[in-house]
Order: sequence, then structure tokens, then C-alpha cells
Amino acid sequence: MIRSACQGAVIAFLYFGGAVMLSKTAEYALRAVACMGSQEGSPVSADRLAEQTKVPRRYLTRVLQDLASAKLVRSRSGPGGGYELCKSTNKISILDVVNTVAPIERIRTCPLGLKSHKTLCPLHTELDKAYAATERAFASVTIRDLIESANFIPPLCEAKSR
Repeated sequence: MIRSACQGAVIAFLYFGGAVMLSKTAEYALRAVACMGSQEGSPVSADRLAEQTKVPRRYLTRVLQDLASAKLVRSRSGPGGGYELCKSTNKISILDVVNTVAPIERIRTCPLGLKSHKTLCPLHTELDKAYAATERAFASVTIRDLIESANFIPPLCEAKSR
């Protein structure tokens, strides 16, 4: 079943202590990749992607360039051209997209630079565990999983009132 681009993405916002762990750039990249994935085989123009994903056109262009540099996306010029995925949606994970544009930064050493902290303190150990769990969760979900989600709330679109 082919779904509309508006039904092409489910974006998870992860909160830990009130801070968003997913950057706006990563969310925009996920929106664009999910939108292209929902229209596999048909290139999507940058203007149409911007409109469907509600991402500012200039910002989207930079995100698409990053995705193209990582060989997740390619552009086709000319009539009927646009952007399309380089791989099948079942071969691209959320983590692939996120790490391309705004990698999740794990905590390896004391962020405060305290010399006495040869290992991570309890707080930073727990925070790093949350980042590791996020990486595992994102690695386990493909773009196809998002597109074929059984969730009835259409992402990127206003839900129709009944």
C-alpha cells in the first residue's frame, strides 16, 4: 500500500531531564528521508519535500547535501528529477540518518574536565547509558518501520476531525 508523504514519518522526541536529545537538524533529516521513502521510486523535488515536511527550504537543502554526501540520498536533475533514497527503506535506520547530520555524542570523559575523574561520575555514567539506549533504539528501527507503522496518527499533518 502506498501512503501519502504526510503519513511517511513518525518522529520520536526523547526527553531526559527536560532536554531534547534529538536535534532539529536530525528531525528534519528524518522527515525528509521518511517522505522520500514513502514515495520510493519517484524523485521528490526540494520544493515539494519542504512543503510536505514543513522544513524551511534553505535548511532542507543543507540537510539534503549532508545526506547526499553520506550516500543516503541522491539527486536527479532535469524534468521529473528531485531527490531519492540510495538504499531501500528497510536498509536505512533512524540511527543512520541521525548520525549523518547530528551524531549522538556519547560521554567518554568528564564533560567538566575534572582531572580527578578518571572514569565517569555516577551522573555522567547514567546520562551515557541513556545515550547508548537511544542509539540501540534508533538502530533497531528502519525507515520502512516508520512508514509502515500501524499508528493511526498521521505525522506532519493535522488529524482530521471526526
